Formats: sequence, C-alpha cells, structure tokens
Amino acid sequence: MDIAEIDRWIGGVHLTPHRAYLSHHKKYSLEQITLHVMNSRREQNHKPLCLNITNGDCAVDIMKKAGIPGDFLPWQDVLHDGPVPECSSLKELSEIRSKFIADRGWGTLEGVKRVFKERDTILASSEQYEKVILWFEHDLYDQLQILQILDWFHLHRPKETSLSIICVDRYLGTLSPKEMVALFQYEEPITEIHYTLANKAWSAFGSATPEKWHALLTTDTAALPFLHDAVLRSLEEYPSCNNGLSRTAHQALKVILQGETQPGKTFNRYQESEDHIFMGDASFWFILNELLASKPPLLKLSEGKLAVLTLPITSNQELTITPAGKAVLSGVENWLDITEIDRWIGGVHLTPENIWCWDADSNCCRNSH
Repeated sequence: MDIAEIDRWIGGVHLTPHRAYLSHHKKYSLEQITLHVMNSRREQNHKPLCLNITNGDCAVDIMKKAGIPGDFLPWQDVLHDGPVPECSSLKELSEIRSKFIADRGWGTLEGVKRVFKERDTILASSEQYEKVILWFEHDLYDQLQILQILDWFHLHRPKETSLSIICVDRYLGTLSPKEMVALFQYEEPITEIHYTLANKAWSAFGSATPEKWHALLTTDTAALPFLHDAVLRSLEEYPSCNNGLSRTAHQALKVILQGETQPGKTFNRYQESEDHIFMGDASFWFILNELLASKPPLLKLSEGKLAVLTLPITSNQELTITPAGKAVLSGVENWLDITEIDRWIGGVHLTPENIWCWDADSNCCRNSH
C-alpha cells in the first residue's frame, strides 16, 4: 500500500499518512504506532481512554504484558453451565449465578458475590471511558459472554463512549503479547445490528423453553459470525433423544470405553473432540460425577477409592465404564429412564417433568411430554 493512501483505524487510533510515515521510516509496525498514540492520548486526556472487556484473567495478563493501554475487566462466568433465566437486571442474574457457582463448590458465596458485584460495578461505570473494546473468542463460553455484555449495552446505551469488538477464532489465553497486539487489525465498531442480534439471542437463551434459541440456527447471525456454531453446540448439550446423554457425557463414556482410565487424560481427549474448546475441567468433573452417582452408575472408580472425583487430580483416581454405561452409550438403554435429571441450560430447567431432547438426525429439540 502507498503510504500516502493509508486511512485506517486500529484500537481507536486513526492512522494517517503522517503516522504511517513514522512507521515506515522508523521501522515500527502499525500496531506499535497504535500503542504509542493510544498511550499519548491517555496522558493528554483526563478521561480514561479504554476499558478492555475479555473472557478471563489469562487474556488480561497477556494484554498487560503486551502494553495494551486502559483498564481491564475479565468477565469470568461459565454461562453454558447452570441457570441463566431471563432476569429484569444484571444484579438479579448475578445473584443467581453467584449461588450456583458457590453451590458447585467453586468459591464461597460471599466471595463469589463480591467478585460479581465488582465486575458489574465496573461495567456500570463504563461511560467514564472514551472507548470500550470487547476481546473475545469463537467458542460457546465466549459467545454467551458477548451476548450478555452486548445485551446490557443495548439497554444502557452510552452517550459518548464508543464500543468496538475483536472476536477471533483463536484462544486468547494462548497468544503471545505480540500476537495479542496484532488482533487490533480485527477490531470493528459495534452497530445497531450487533445490539439487536445480541438482545434477541440473549433473550432466547434465557427463555424457559429452547425453541427461540433453536430458531437462531435459521436466523441471520452474520454480525456475530461464530454465534451459529455456538448455538448448535449448546443445543447438543441437551439429552440425546437416542440415549439421554449430552454430547459431552457421550464423548466421556466413549473415551473411557476405549480404555482411558485417568480422569485428566479423559478430559484432554474429550477436548480434542471439540471443534471449539469451551468447557473447563470443573464443569467436566461435575458431568463425570453425575455419571458416577447415577443409579445404576454408568461409571465407577477403582476399588477402595473415593466415591467422587476431586480437583486437583490425584494419580490414584481411575475410571471404568459399567455394564449400564455400555448399555446407555450403545442406545440399548436411555439414561433418562434410570436417572432423575436436574440440569439447567440457559433458562431451561430440565427435570423429569420438563424433558427436552436433542435429535441430532433432524437438528431439532423435542419435548418428551
């Protein structure tokens, strides 16, 4: 490209021929010039320049090492796991999520509530910034966070703060600082199309039945290009019409049937089966423990060991599949006939009286009642 023709935005910075000239003659990259100008603006302006919202602490650490300016807000909620019913406010949903996370044993109720309150307070103060940038990935974990955040901004439109998004098919927590800075080239402004789609999708996810969420598969979701696959992957976590297992539970049993006995390696092999990795070990452990606690159990631990799997992993934990597990995996038995399901997917509470199954052959959800 001819330097005289450059007219480009990166990270809220307008790259003009003059700045490109500096980049060209001083051997600086456009991203380095961007960071320099952003830092200069931060020093000159009394208003904080940027709030960077992303999926977790790992991404934040890399951004800081990369010298990306601004403040950082890791969202950190496993929205694909546990209740996410439609609520009247972010505060109300945060209360529900705090209780769920504490009940899972992933933190004390007081501590989790404090983290959510601090997070929500920072979001509510976002209008003090010149700009908010959303940094996210392509997987289900991140796509749900994008929907929640954009839906909040849809209802709380900033008057002067600009919003943009960087969403890529790479895992932010695995990038080098240099690779993280290079993601500025994928930044795009949030438009009315983003707001409208996110509002529709977030409402659908929180609905008490999955029809509206499923309908997104035939909706134009191009504004959020990874949403379609995330919706489909979420639906695959409903019990299969064939055997009552979620896709994750099915894959776990399959790996163990093939001879893998170590829980940690089972988790690794499960992740290898995912096109877009989204589930952490704590959620996976809960699924394995459900299979262990089933009556009859689909899995068992080696003789003399604890009745439940624990984190961190210990070397003496070994898993084997039971005859009941083999029967369910093959479709001879349906797990829903031998267990009382009690799970949430978004706003849908799956119970024996409210069973929705995923039909992989027709790509649709069916109510068994």
